[in-house]
Amino acid sequence: MVTVPQALRTPLLHRLGCEIPIMLAGMGGVARHQLAAAVTNAGGFGVLGMVREPTSRIREEVQALQALTDGPFAVNLIPAATDRRLLTDQIATCLSLNVDSFVFFWEVDTGLISFLKREGKQVIHQIGNQRDADLALAAGADVLIVQGQEAGGHVRGQTATLSLLPQIIACSDVPVVASGGIASGSALVAALDMGAQGVSLGTAFLATHEANAHDHHKQRVIQASADGTLYSTRFTRNWHEPAPVRVLPNAVTAGGYNHTDPAVAEQVIGEQDGKPVYLFSTDSPLADATGRVDDMALYCGQSCGQFHDQCSATERINRILQQACAVLNRRASSCQSKKK
Repeated sequence: MVTVPQALRTPLLHRLGCEIPIMLAGMGGVARHQLAAAVTNAGGFGVLGMVREPTSRIREEVQALQALTDGPFAVNLIPAATDRRLLTDQIATCLSLNVDSFVFFWEVDTGLISFLKREGKQVIHQIGNQRDADLALAAGADVLIVQGQEAGGHVRGQTATLSLLPQIIACSDVPVVASGGIASGSALVAALDMGAQGVSLGTAFLATHEANAHDHHKQRVIQASADGTLYSTRFTRNWHEPAPVRVLPNAVTAGGYNHTDPAVAEQVIGEQDGKPVYLFSTDSPLADATGRVDDMALYCGQSCGQFHDQCSATERINRILQQACAVLNRRASSCQSKKK
């Protein structure tokens, strides 16, 4: 493991209990126990993506993760996109398994945050605009993740990461984490320079051996460039409202299917996790997916151009840290030269 320089040892590390200021984004289906454990064991903060998952899977995944690491992690849920009864059961299951931290996204459920704070749990909330930040802070969130429009998957706001980040930092009394467009050491240093205490990475970890994403999805991400992603509203099935996502282009985004025809929307294009995958679904192709995989939601953030191969999560983290150290060393050398 790369030695972590003091410049990267932010107060967030004490709050989360990790060694480096890198979090795993809670990518539903993709961020399961293998990936979350790998990130945690490499010194980061692992997050299980358990959005809309049945309690049986949550129990299996949390227990499998706990068997692989004794380090810190969180469970990611999206209250607004989850049936209320299922959400209640998900929370109860997590509490029974002694899950200490939760990551939430989309609308801010102030009542749920308040409940978990009373239970002594840590709440991390991802936001994409000022209003959500204000609500999450008022409800007692311990950490904010500021997501910019560059991010892959569901995108909450319409502002770039480096534009929204300083605005939220200025009004936040809790640590702020940057997300969107970050997959390199230079991007990590840039975020910390602006006042963030860490970064949350999705796309960079999707293209790793441990990610539960389909190999085709991983290869498309590796081959993509920053200007090769699309901001689309075509993937809305099984989400509670029409919402934009950032994906790679495919037949769906190119208009190859009539999205206004109800009959077309009922097409089953594949299967994964023992369930059918429908056209226009928000489900990205997982490792066991079959069928028209390229027509599924191929989530990808604009950070994709910052790496060019698939590797282990540990290797991805080490490369980012090495790059960050190089940036900091060049800065230190430049300062020394100016003093002479």
